[in-house]
Amino acid sequence: MQREPDVSVIVVLADSGPFSRECVEHALQSSVSVEVILVDNGSADGVPQAIDRAYADDDRVRVIYNRANLGFGPAMNRGAALAKAPMLMILNPDCLLQPDTLARMLAYTGTHTGIVGAVVCDNQGVPDPASRRRDPLVARAINTMTGRARDDARYPGVNIPGALPDGPEHVEAVSGAIMLMPRRVFEALHGFDEAYFLHCEDLDLCRRARDAGYEVILAGDVRVLHGKGGSSRHRPVFVSRFKHRGMWRWFRLHDPASRRPLVAAIVWLGIWTHFVLKIPGQLWRLARR
Repeated sequence: MQREPDVSVIVVLADSGPFSRECVEHALQSSVSVEVILVDNGSADGVPQAIDRAYADDDRVRVIYNRANLGFGPAMNRGAALAKAPMLMILNPDCLLQPDTLARMLAYTGTHTGIVGAVVCDNQGVPDPASRRRDPLVARAINTMTGRARDDARYPGVNIPGALPDGPEHVEAVSGAIMLMPRRVFEALHGFDEAYFLHCEDLDLCRRARDAGYEVILAGDVRVLHGKGGSSRHRPVFVSRFKHRGMWRWFRLHDPASRRPLVAAIVWLGIWTHFVLKIPGQLWRLARR
């Protein structure tokens, strides 16, 4: 009889490409017992079905078909509802776990731990600054966009500068590409806010976890390859629209400045102006591929 898994690894697919297969393969090689739950948001690339066939005889892998793109948070919530393990791993399909990744992250969980993140890196091993972040309050966002955050002591930005820690560090937010948390915490927080379709739901979850008294921790000594997005490269404007919508929702829910009507109006205008200005460049890069 197969033992119950230690960690349920939940991956949302949305035309995420063949890299998703490597994601599953690496997760199954973990040194701790896992199950992998794939939630497909109406992919047309055939990859979810191919993975389903490849692991038809492996009880550790399950594929859930939504038949439509419900968004990242809603899909994750549906996967978590079927999870068997006491720990949940939220994982992007372009991330590759090493055999010891989960065990090392589990070592940083404790009674008050809400979320544990890791340092996500590109193919050259360069860490993504979004691995550890502050809440994107409007003042911090402006400091980051204008470059004033270079003087972080006076004008703090969203990303935290300086060398990454070689152990655990308490932070305000970690990257949603990889997040480990107790299932009981996820359920206590009612999972991801499904009003976010794509982007910023990880920042929202980290903020709500902290507001509920849980710790958000970066495992600074754990590195994870993050391939940056098979599902976003061929739909840049679609992804950007929901990213900007997520920014607006986060601001309205969590930034005290949103209570001031004039500030809220300026932020709304700034967010959507930024979205419109990015469209020509996104379409040009898409056409050149």
